[in-house]
Amino acid sequence: MDRELEQMQFLGFFGIFKESFKIIISWRKIFSQITITLILPLTFVFLGHLEISNLLFRDIKHTEYEKDVTRRDTRRYNNLSDTLSSEWITFFLFKVGYFTIYLILSLLSTAAIVYTIASVYTGRGLTFKKVMSVVPKVWKRLMVTFMCMFAAFFIYSFLTLFVMVIFLTILPRPFGMIFVFITLIISVMGFVYMAVIWQLASVVSVLESSYGFEAMTKSMDLIKGNRAVSISISLILNVSFILVQFLFESMVVHGSSIQAWKGLGFGVLCFLSLLTLNLYGLVMQTMIYLVCKSYHHENIDKGDLSNHLGSYLGEYKSLSGDVQLEQYHV
Repeated sequence: MDRELEQMQFLGFFGIFKESFKIIISWRKIFSQITITLILPLTFVFLGHLEISNLLFRDIKHTEYEKDVTRRDTRRYNNLSDTLSSEWITFFLFKVGYFTIYLILSLLSTAAIVYTIASVYTGRGLTFKKVMSVVPKVWKRLMVTFMCMFAAFFIYSFLTLFVMVIFLTILPRPFGMIFVFITLIISVMGFVYMAVIWQLASVVSVLESSYGFEAMTKSMDLIKGNRAVSISISLILNVSFILVQFLFESMVVHGSSIQAWKGLGFGVLCFLSLLTLNLYGLVMQTMIYLVCKSYHHENIDKGDLSNHLGSYLGEYKSLSGDVQLEQYHV
C-alpha cells in the first residue's frame, strides 16, 4: 500500500473509495483469482436463488388456487393438499440450503479479501494458494462473530416488535400508528448502524485476536469519530445492492413480457454490477477498519501483524492479546 497507516486517518468519504480502487487495480491478479473462485459463485448463488424462489413460489400459488376452486373432501382436494404441503417443504428446504451456502461463501470471501489486504500492507509474500489455505481457518472465527451478531440482531428485532405492539395496544390508533412509524424509522437506523458494526467486527476477527462479542465491542469503539463516513458508505453500497436486486427481479425474474435478448442483457448487467459491488464492498470494509485505527492513533505494527497472519499458516505461534494494537502519540 502506498499510503502509510498514520496518513489514512485523513481519508474521507471519497478517499476511501479511491484507495479501495487503487489496491484492487494494483493487485488485480490476486483479486481476480479470489473473485473467480469465491465472489463469482457468491453472486451466482444470490441471483439464481431469486429466479428459483420465484418458480417455486409460483407453483405454490397455482396449487393454492387449484385447491381453493376444488370441492372439499374429494380425492383431488386431498391430493392438492398433499402437493401443497410438499411444495412448501421444498421451498423451505431450498431457502435453508441457499442461506447456508450463501453464508459460507460470504464468510470465505470476507476472510480472503481481509487477509489479502493485510498481507499487502505487511509486505508478506502473497500467492493465491496461500490465501486459499488460510481462508478455512479464518472462516471459523468469522462464523463465531456472525453467530454473535445474529443473536444481537434477533434480540434487537424482538425488542423493536415488542415496543411497536405496546404502542398499538395502549395508545389510541392514530397516536399508536404515529409512534409505531417513529419506532420503525429509529429501528431502521439502528439496523444500519449494527450492519456497519458487523462488517467492522468481521475485519477485527481476522486481523486481531478478538472475535465474537469481543470483536463487536472493539468495532463499536473503533467506529467512534467515523460513524458518518462509515454509515454513508454502507448505505450507498446497500442501496446499490437493493437497486440491482430490484432491477434483476423486475426485468429478469418477473420480466416475461420483455424480449428474451433484453432479459439476458439485464441479467448480465445485474450480474456484473453485483459482482463488482461484492468485491468493492469487502475491500472497502477493510479500508474503513484501517482508517478507524489510524484515526484513533492505534498503530498497526507490521511485524506483529505479519506474525499474526503467519500463525494461520503455522509459521508463527499466535500471540496473546491484540497482536497489532499499539498506541502511539502524535
